[in-house]
Amino acid sequence: MRIGVFCSGGDAPGMNACVRAVVRSAVSAGHEVVGIQRGYQGLLDEDFFINTEGQPWMSLRSVSDIAKRGGTIIHTSRCDEFLTEAGQQKAAAILRKNKIDALVSIGGDGTFHGCVALAKFWDGLNIGCPGTIDNDLLGTDFTIGFATAVNTAVEAVDKVRDTAESHERLFLVEVMGRHCGYIALHTALAAGAEIVCLPEVDMDIAAIDRRLHELKQRGKKSLMIIVAEGYKYGGAAKVNEGLEAAGCPFSTRVVMLGHIQRGGSPVPADRILASRLGDFAVRSILAGRTGAMAGEADGKLVLTPFEETYSHHKPVPEDLVRLLDTLSS
Repeated sequence: MRIGVFCSGGDAPGMNACVRAVVRSAVSAGHEVVGIQRGYQGLLDEDFFINTEGQPWMSLRSVSDIAKRGGTIIHTSRCDEFLTEAGQQKAAAILRKNKIDALVSIGGDGTFHGCVALAKFWDGLNIGCPGTIDNDLLGTDFTIGFATAVNTAVEAVDKVRDTAESHERLFLVEVMGRHCGYIALHTALAAGAEIVCLPEVDMDIAAIDRRLHELKQRGKKSLMIIVAEGYKYGGAAKVNEGLEAAGCPFSTRVVMLGHIQRGGSPVPADRILASRLGDFAVRSILAGRTGAMAGEADGKLVLTPFEETYSHHKPVPEDLVRLLDTLSS
């Protein structure tokens, strides 16, 4: 069997570990792996990974010592052409032309929407691995890259807090999460922030300002607010403007972590998760399974149909929201 592997959408720490697991699991079982570079765009361009011997497939040596590296050696991108039916038909024809029997698709909800669209024109097997820092996919407790993104954010917030305490200021730190507050909530808990602004929780600027006045009266001199970029009332800069207009009792500064959260060497938890899911994806394909994402739920490896992984919003745990409120008050 010839198995294609690609990464699509935003990069996530641990993607390389997943690619490594796919290649080594497939090759050890006697199958070929074609590395499709730059996601759906690379598929449409027939841009395949070339190994050190000039061959258009990935060998065991192709993935040596990559599990510790951030990003992805086969690159990733977004592709407008693939959003069209003509692009999807073209991709299916290219897969048939290159005799690719199956795909392991590493990415987030956009990647899996693409998998569903491709299946209308291609009858090969397709199993996905959840490679996204947002942790917004149903069917897995955590996605590949989430743990590292939180670790990166917490390290940054710890450093910012030193400055906040030295200058007796309030810092608003913006983290990624356009639709999902998992990174913000976990970062706030781990870094001991006083307030977190989540897309899922309707806490307006007035409520935040009241809380700040209460903390000021209790003697607090420096604070940290973690803001998810998708917070209903705006990002960190917008929240800061609102607080200043409301008469915020603290001197404020804004820090936007941005794409730093996607980079860096993956933490062990992401390397292990990526390795387990990459291997499980290959074993699932060899068992004839298709149209699903490989995930880990309650410690068990599970397959979830692509459509169900993005069927509705993945809620943040209410008990963690309550815990943060308890610990910060």
